[in-house]
Amino acid sequence: MIRSLLSKNLVLKYKIKKFQRKSFIRKMKKKNLYELMEYDADLFEKGHGYRLDWNNLSTYSEKMQWAKIFDKDPRKVLCTDKFEVRKWVSKKIGEDYLIPLIGTWDNAKNIDFNLLPNKCVLKTNCSSGDVIIIKNKNKLTNKEIRGYKEKLNYYLEMKFGFNTCEMHYNKIKPKIIAERFIESPHDDLQDYKFLCFDGKPYFCWVDVGRYHDHKRNVYDLDWKLQNWHQFNYGTTDKPIKKPENFEKMVKLAEILASDFKHVRVDFYNVDGKIYFGEMTFTNSSGFERIEPQEADLMLGNLWNIDTNI
Repeated sequence: MIRSLLSKNLVLKYKIKKFQRKSFIRKMKKKNLYELMEYDADLFEKGHGYRLDWNNLSTYSEKMQWAKIFDKDPRKVLCTDKFEVRKWVSKKIGEDYLIPLIGTWDNAKNIDFNLLPNKCVLKTNCSSGDVIIIKNKNKLTNKEIRGYKEKLNYYLEMKFGFNTCEMHYNKIKPKIIAERFIESPHDDLQDYKFLCFDGKPYFCWVDVGRYHDHKRNVYDLDWKLQNWHQFNYGTTDKPIKKPENFEKMVKLAEILASDFKHVRVDFYNVDGKIYFGEMTFTNSSGFERIEPQEADLMLGNLWNIDTNI
């Protein structure tokens, strides 16, 4: 009953969450390095079913735990920031691949919905799971708008990095951004996620139905469907057609990944038009199982980093 009430009253929901969040942030800030590692290992065990051995990290998921806490490369902060990364992408491959920006704000209270287009996407630059897709602004009630603003301000202040020890998120200067809504012939935009190691793309994860019935197919660069997947996602019933300009996407991913030992580079591809999505260094925080585990180890072998602590 309470959950149903909060789902209908976003303002109340996020006011309560904000109050709870402040206590969590204070608690996390007090943790020293070893306590943070223990907290991360607990979360890892919940996802994978076995205890993380910090002295023996070999799989992709295991190495990611080291990278989250010990890799201090400041470029990770820049490229994870959904606003600042636009400058990086523009410099590397050109601004033609950027989704048009409508506006930015430091506080949701300053957003004038009257000035937004009828269709747009709102999100913060420093969190995940906060996307607000507006397909018909004219039908929004004042209550819904207040709820959206409360939600955005919650994610703006939440210190997302503490959730799963993805510490580079906490160094991002929080900002709200609005982007143009990209029309797609599908229910949701198909998301092409290139898994790259040492600047080379190896696999393309294709996400479909993200906000309806989320599925993920994994392809190699010859567009052969792989027999491994992340535990949380099933594969589609029908094959996904290879984009005609797939090789162009591979090349763009290669350029953006060229400076990093590992990064996931995401694109959208609508009727042949390629749009940059984001760059992710800590895919699912390494807590979602990759099955079979041999595939997790295979990906770990591609990630050439020294995890000695």
